[in-house]
Amino acid sequence: MAQQEIHLDRERFCCSICLDLLKDPVTTVCGHSYCRSCINTHWDKREARGSYSCPQCRQTFKARPVLGKNTMLADLVEELKKTGLQAAPADHCYAGPGDVACDFCTGRKLKALKSCLNCLASYCEKHLQPHLQSAPLKKHKLVEPSEKLQENLCSRHDEVMKMFCRTDQQCICYLCSVEEHKDHDTVSAAAERTERQRELGLRRQKIQQRVQDTERDVKLLQQEEEAINGSADKAAKDTKEIFTELILLLMKRSSDVIQQIRSQQQTEVSRVRELQKRLEQEITELKRKDQELKQLSDTEDHNQFLHNYPVLSPLSGSTHSSSIRIRPLRYFDDVTAAVSQVRGRLQDILSETETESLQIVSQVDVLLPRPEQDTRADFLKYSQEITLDPNTAYKYLLLSEGNRKVTYMREDQSYSDHPDRFTDWTQVLTRESLTGRCYWEVELGGRAVGVAVTYKNISRAGDSDECGLGSNDKSWMLYFDGNSFNFHYNSIVTPVSGPVSSRVGVYLDHSAGVLSFYSVSDTMTLLHRVQTTFTQPLYAGVGVGYYLDRAEFCKLK
Repeated sequence: MAQQEIHLDRERFCCSICLDLLKDPVTTVCGHSYCRSCINTHWDKREARGSYSCPQCRQTFKARPVLGKNTMLADLVEELKKTGLQAAPADHCYAGPGDVACDFCTGRKLKALKSCLNCLASYCEKHLQPHLQSAPLKKHKLVEPSEKLQENLCSRHDEVMKMFCRTDQQCICYLCSVEEHKDHDTVSAAAERTERQRELGLRRQKIQQRVQDTERDVKLLQQEEEAINGSADKAAKDTKEIFTELILLLMKRSSDVIQQIRSQQQTEVSRVRELQKRLEQEITELKRKDQELKQLSDTEDHNQFLHNYPVLSPLSGSTHSSSIRIRPLRYFDDVTAAVSQVRGRLQDILSETETESLQIVSQVDVLLPRPEQDTRADFLKYSQEITLDPNTAYKYLLLSEGNRKVTYMREDQSYSDHPDRFTDWTQVLTRESLTGRCYWEVELGGRAVGVAVTYKNISRAGDSDECGLGSNDKSWMLYFDGNSFNFHYNSIVTPVSGPVSSRVGVYLDHSAGVLSFYSVSDTMTLLHRVQTTFTQPLYAGVGVGYYLDRAEFCKLK
């Protein structure tokens, strides 16, 4: 009997309840057959209802039917078992949603075990055997099952694309290389893969080096935390002993100073721990990025590798300098010295004690501030490639130039519904999150354009201030009206003086809490600087107010 017919027989002699070959088959009065144990178990569960039904045709019976053995089916099943017929493959062996199906299975298809890049087909374990046994087929390239095999086929010549056009940055077949790509720079896909693989290796080396540098800084911060705690503890102890000698009147001053020391100690330790946490998060992100690059590096299909390579997100700038800079190891020693001097002045200087001591405590600052950049070249070292996210764009905003430019149009751009989209404010955000030190420039045009940064959790739906850039405590915006600048934060508008330029530079030092806006022409002029504490990653944004108002994120590399 043909193999297809045997598969058909297997299904005919399977119980519809357990999906296995019938065991002790019995037949109901409606003519359907089941394993005796399966149908009895099925009806036992429904016995409390006082009615019974056939699992297949749903015919109901008032009384529980008497089941009789189907001797003919029983004999046929035994005969089929003797001929070697086995139970049907388990359900998990068949291809389902999201699985790659075998191209050679008939009827219900099994999951593919491998895909062949030469045959452009996928095979289950059975149909893969020729590729494992036949000498010519053994030379074919087998990869993990893929649904994208047809993407390797040239739509023009119906040939496998084994070439890569560097001029047009696309995979092509051999016929394409001698026709429409004749005068282009073409190489084999394998050769291009080798070159990209080399670049990938260099990027991984940079990531791994940054991981090592950041881990070193984390250890340094751990040591600093111990030193801060030790110094603070010693200062607190010495201060307490000195003030104890000044009897009851000095005890109050002692308590106040100790409390301030502890408060500043907690502040400094919190700052160190916060920076340490951010560095550890960066390590995790860098390792995740490294794993992502490794997975791409391990991709066996050249075309898939080249297809996915351009969409790799760029490596964000580091959130910290190459090394942590620490103040000299004095910490709270100055507090002790100041209190010791006060001890000899008694009541004449008691009124000055609190102000002087607490002021010194508040000046304890372990982490040195980062130096400010001096020239545009200094800023360009932190340049960030930025693209706009269509899923956030207001419906009348047109994105162009590779999603780097936004223009306010009169026509609805027919964007699909998305929870990230601004429904009433004419705004759009970027895809990339911003941490560490970043710099970017925006070319402005029109009568009402705003350049902003915001937390991702800014509201999107509605026309309330919670959605507007610069109208809440989650966003900061520099507004340009064609003639002058204003700064907006939490609905507070601050006039900004400085040279008017259509190009604005934005510098962000996330960990230091610095956000600066510059007028960029032949020189850079600071327009406005924000000093705060950023609690989340930031996203750049743009708001435009009138028809044909526009803004474009400039290419800086």
